Amino acid sequence: MSSIPIGYLISPLLLAWCTYFVVAPRNWPRVFNSLGSYFGVINELPFLALFWLIGSTWLAFSEGDVYSLVGWLAFGLTMLVVAGQMVIIYRGLQAAPVVSRALDDSLEEGWRASINPKIEGRLQKKFVAKALLGPFFKRRYDVERIGNISYGNAGVRNQLDVYRHRSHPTGCPTLVHLHGGEFVGGRKNSQSLPLIYQLASQGWVCISANYRLSPAAKFPDHLIDVKKVIAWVREHGYEYGADPTTIFLAGNSAGGHLAAMAALTPNAPIFQPGFECVDTSVTAAICLYGYYGYIDTKPGTPSSPMAYSGKDAPPFCVAHGDQDRLVPMEDARLFAEHLRNSSTNSVVYVELPRAEHNFDLFHSIRTEAVVHGIEAFAAWVLANNKHNSHRS
Repeated sequence: MSSIPIGYLISPLLLAWCTYFVVAPRNWPRVFNSLGSYFGVINELPFLALFWLIGSTWLAFSEGDVYSLVGWLAFGLTMLVVAGQMVIIYRGLQAAPVVSRALDDSLEEGWRASINPKIEGRLQKKFVAKALLGPFFKRRYDVERIGNISYGNAGVRNQLDVYRHRSHPTGCPTLVHLHGGEFVGGRKNSQSLPLIYQLASQGWVCISANYRLSPAAKFPDHLIDVKKVIAWVREHGYEYGADPTTIFLAGNSAGGHLAAMAALTPNAPIFQPGFECVDTSVTAAICLYGYYGYIDTKPGTPSSPMAYSGKDAPPFCVAHGDQDRLVPMEDARLFAEHLRNSSTNSVVYVELPRAEHNFDLFHSIRTEAVVHGIEAFAAWVLANNKHNSHRS
């Protein structure tokens, strides 16, 4: 039998590097941190990495001499990667208890009794089969998407998609999602799809929206677009079964920044030119690995959520990975503290152990835990609002 070709070392070497990058983080040079979204993707796809590794190793050994030097190297790397993936899987399993504990610490005592038992039951799951069998299968057969609806005059950058249950229920709570991309990239229908499809499958109307991008757009153009999306829901949401009075605003990365900004500046005329009379307040805000600092802005117009009082803020759910290399965890922690010090509403802060940036792109163990936590948080907000309206 011939020796194993050295080319068969490429897969285990690549997987070994990515696994080391995730499992043994350190102060890498900036260029490596900026590439973390690519190297770190294995943090959410450990089973795919294992399947790939097993397949490539079996192919190599079936075609060559396993006792050759290359064979021994391939075997050693394979064992190291397998051990590293076991660590990644174990860390992912810690997400569900952390999310559950954060909700218990932040919401009122007995809050679980106020939500649907099925939602509360999903919150208890540590592992979901989708993470093993279908991390890329984000679409659901019971959800339909109506794409490329215009909400403004900026062409493609002012378009949104609507996701709703195929049974076309009415009076549905609404989720508006804003994509990330450092304000210079990204698009709708590409991010947080596990969350969008889960809620739409449960009877929500979900909207994923584009917004204008820099450098052509300057702050507050991005935020004005978000306000326009809210205004569109107020006027047209009922056409798709949405309850336009119940709007949850969500976003990841740059979208998390915009979600926070919009939630903290309801009905601010400076951010609603030409539609100042539209109510742009929201029921709650959900920020995933958001950026809470300053961006390119006009003089005198603060572009950081930290610059705005949370006195009238709606309930917030803030989730961030403690291994985020693009947006430091400390920024999210400070933002949550800022809200808690000024808001009378609940602020749920979830610090996900060993989570990287962009942790919610696939059906992973961690993603499912966060999705179920958001679903439980939203159910509590809706139940609490209903209870308060009955009291009044």
